[in-house]
Amino acid sequence: MSEEKLKKEIIIDESYIEDNIADYESHILETSRVTKVTKGAKRFRFSAMVVVGNRKGSVGIGKGVGADPKSAIEKSIRRAKENIIKINITENTITHEITQDFKSSRLMFKPAVPGTGLIAGKNIKPILELAGVKDVLSKRLGTSNKKSNIYCCILALQNLKAR
Repeated sequence: MSEEKLKKEIIIDESYIEDNIADYESHILETSRVTKVTKGAKRFRFSAMVVVGNRKGSVGIGKGVGADPKSAIEKSIRRAKENIIKINITENTITHEITQDFKSSRLMFKPAVPGTGLIAGKNIKPILELAGVKDVLSKRLGTSNKKSNIYCCILALQNLKAR
């Protein structure tokens, strides 16, 4: 395949992704005020963590820091759209049981029969909803740290294999 043809295909794929970015919904997982102590004074900034998804098998998370909460949220949404992953979903549930570790957090996901709903904690539920999973059983086995559990959930969804 020639180099020019390959470049054209890449441009077409990127434009397709950008056109469908409007379909993504976002949910703020966490906002916090962070402080940097300097010689002269304390500098206050804001941190935000956001999840975006299209409820059709694509989801991404992003973290941003800004001078005010609005700019932090905008940055985190932009980063989340850059980090979108595609996950395997069959019949509104995950394809198989998975246990995932990330640092000190550990999550377990099991597929569920239709009508069960999302049995998940408050940090994991929005990620699964925006990914398009409707029926799943989950259990947090490790730490209760929000950020570690969020990253662990994304890793678990990324490591799902197709049926």
